[in-house]
Amino acid sequence: MIGLTRLLSLVVLVLLAAPPVRGADIDRTAVDFKTPAEIKWVRNAAGTNEQAVLFGDPSKPGPYVVRIKWLPGNMSRPHFHPNDRFFVVLSGAWWMGTGEKFDPDRTVPAPAGSYVIHYGGKVHFDGAKDEETIIQVWGMGPATATPAEKR
Repeated sequence: MIGLTRLLSLVVLVLLAAPPVRGADIDRTAVDFKTPAEIKWVRNAAGTNEQAVLFGDPSKPGPYVVRIKWLPGNMSRPHFHPNDRFFVVLSGAWWMGTGEKFDPDRTVPAPAGSYVIHYGGKVHFDGAKDEETIIQVWGMGPATATPAEKR
């Protein structure tokens, strides 16, 4: 019994003396990432959604990646973009409609996991109905939206 007690004591001492386990350091110029805690969300002026820029600057020429968190009950009005834009629905259901007449009842849902393309110059509207929806969009900037009536 004394031998078992000494063995357990030795194991506890070894565990207490061991350094904490952590991931290895990597060359962040070769591989970079952001953890969810590091992603900075910014609410838009209208209070309808929040955005987090993950890569690039969508207001300037060049590639960009942005996450958009649509708050429940908020949809854009009919608009178009000059360039193709590519999306993945990360959570919730993203509702989409086409045409110059805003009609949320004629939208279709893209559930989490869906891949979506908005083709440049084509009028559409989209957003969240009864739940928060997070989408990730990428494309080539500048990422602008023009209201359909200004076509």
